[in-house]
Amino acid sequence: MNGRHSGREVFEYALLRVVPRVERGEQINAGVVVYCRAQSFVAARTHLDEARLLALDPDADVAGVRAALAAVENVCGGGERAGQAAGDDPGRRFRWLVAPRSTVVQPGPVHTGLTADAEAETERLLDLLVR
Repeated sequence: MNGRHSGREVFEYALLRVVPRVERGEQINAGVVVYCRAQSFVAARTHLDEARLLALDPDADVAGVRAALAAVENVCGGGERAGQAAGDDPGRRFRWLVAPRSTVVQPGPVHTGLTADAEAETERLLDLLVR
């Protein structure tokens, strides 16, 4: 099986979660990272609901969270803005971004699906799961 089904390709995605106080475990969804090997595609789209973040932690570092989310988008985009990951292929960048970590911005579990358009899927997931 080559991953093709009715013109659709297998893709993987993970939510980006903001956990302002790790010890409490409370979180909000703030983005999605999508990878489709067949389309050589990796991208992240983010949306931070500042009011929800501040409801969980009135002292949250909003600027720091925004910078961390922007860094994820930059790594996905590759090139100079990706820093050390600049030369990595899309799959390596995705795997690095979805590796578990205990920081304020954390990836959720990786899920899979089928899509004909990974870029459109990224926007669809952002609207469905984050906004």
